[in-house]
Amino acid sequence: MSNNHQKDTSQNNISSQQLPTDEPLGVLEPVAYFHGAMPTGVTVSQHGRIFVNFPKWGDDVQFTVAEIKNGKTIAYPDESFNRTDPHDPAKALVSVQSVVVDPIDRLWILDTGSPLFQPTEYGGPKIVCVDLTTNQVIKKILFPQDVALPTTYLNDIRFDLRRGKEGMAFITDSSQKGPNGIIIVDLASGESWRHLHDHPSTKPEELQNFLPIVEGRPFLEHQPDGSVKQGAGMGSDGIAISSDGSRLYYCPLGSRKLYSVDTGALVDRTSDNRKVADTVVNEGDRGGAADGLESDATGYIYSTNYEHNSILRRHPDNRIWETVVHDQRLLWPDTLSLALDGYLYVTANQLHRQARYQKGHDLRRKPYTLFRIRIDASPILLR
Repeated sequence: MSNNHQKDTSQNNISSQQLPTDEPLGVLEPVAYFHGAMPTGVTVSQHGRIFVNFPKWGDDVQFTVAEIKNGKTIAYPDESFNRTDPHDPAKALVSVQSVVVDPIDRLWILDTGSPLFQPTEYGGPKIVCVDLTTNQVIKKILFPQDVALPTTYLNDIRFDLRRGKEGMAFITDSSQKGPNGIIIVDLASGESWRHLHDHPSTKPEELQNFLPIVEGRPFLEHQPDGSVKQGAGMGSDGIAISSDGSRLYYCPLGSRKLYSVDTGALVDRTSDNRKVADTVVNEGDRGGAADGLESDATGYIYSTNYEHNSILRRHPDNRIWETVVHDQRLLWPDTLSLALDGYLYVTANQLHRQARYQKGHDLRRKPYTLFRIRIDASPILLR
């Protein structure tokens, strides 16, 4: 793919600022503002490059992956690869939910292949690897339709490059209309498989058991017939890997619980669902419902908390949750990304203010914001 970064292809009127490096812990700093489409994912390279993505949920999305450069969002890796081919969804990006830089500083793009949460077709759901030194696509892995189901919604991804010849990837399927689960990918062969398929730990809780409160109001989706359903009705969403790579943590969007599973069981393609399920641990209540998870090299697990406009973390020894930051500007903290500069980055995109959750009225107020907070921690480098 060609690198067209010299051309101004800005999707948002985005403002950013050079930030001081001596801010005290616990201070939430805005990094960038977005006046166009709402972002979900963020990731930061080992050299400080910042990438974001914009899923196609109804906003005017000119490109679904971007790099923040000189105060603007620039199509990445270029405009053409962001231009969906309706006749060949494998050719380019369709609708991206997450971007993650792996331990050897490559950018991975998680393409749902599901604009407006529509049923997927082969070639749409995929992961794409971009070499950040050349800005070229170097790998593309498509998912067979028995792995990425027609109802699948690929949500987030983590890596352990020590397993297999080139490493393994773990992806959450957060589908609102079908089975949830964890998808595992062998990065060398491109083979993929599902585990914890429709397991209770991957499912959202029923409305009668779980009612999230956001900005003081029940988070519900009002139906045309006057009925309501769970607003947070999506399954396994946030995902993080333990510092030693032995456990994979995950959480349904519609739950306050955290779960973990043995990664050795996940990467064993021959294991049946029951054997993998036997390794699942209910890690308890997180003090609020979450969208994104992250982890660091010392063993802390970080969690957004969309009910309380905050980010929490769990101590590796006593497993007690503590508040990293609470700020009213964190209107639906979505994705977390820990960078080598010791900052934790987070997008706040007002997801709950979308029209589908507000009786048809879009209550979002632009700009959306990318924040960071200094925590003086290091990301996990499983390689």
